[in-house]
Amino acid sequence: MLKREELTDEILSSAIGVHRHLGPGLLESAYEECLCREFTIRGIKFERLKELPIVYKGKAVDTTYRVDIIVEGEVVLELKSVESLIPIHQSQLLTYMKLSGIGIGLLLNFNTVMLKDGIKRVVL
Repeated sequence: MLKREELTDEILSSAIGVHRHLGPGLLESAYEECLCREFTIRGIKFERLKELPIVYKGKAVDTTYRVDIIVEGEVVLELKSVESLIPIHQSQLLTYMKLSGIGIGLLLNFNTVMLKDGIKRVVL
C-alpha cells in the first residue's frame, strides 16, 4: 500500500495521463472509465460509484449517494467535466469525504486545457 502522498501523486499522474491522451471536452463518464482503466494498469485499488449511506440524527435514511471513486480506501475523487469549478463542487466533495470518513479528496475537472488548472486538493 502506498503512503498517502505517494498515492495522491500516483492518482494525479494517472489523471494527467488520461487527460493528455483524451484531451478536454468529453463527458465525465469517459474520463472516469479511462481513469479506472489506468488505475488497473498501475495496480492501484479503487472502488467506483461506491454507495455512501446517509445517517440523520442517528438513523439511516433510505437515500444513499454514490461517490465517483475511492482510491485505496484513502482518497475520495470527484470528477468533473465543466467549464469551471464553482464552490458547490468543493462542497460536494467535502460532503462525500465526511460521509465516507476519508480525510483527503481530489476534485478533478477534465474540461481544462491543462489538467493542473482543474485540480483541487481538499483535506478535512
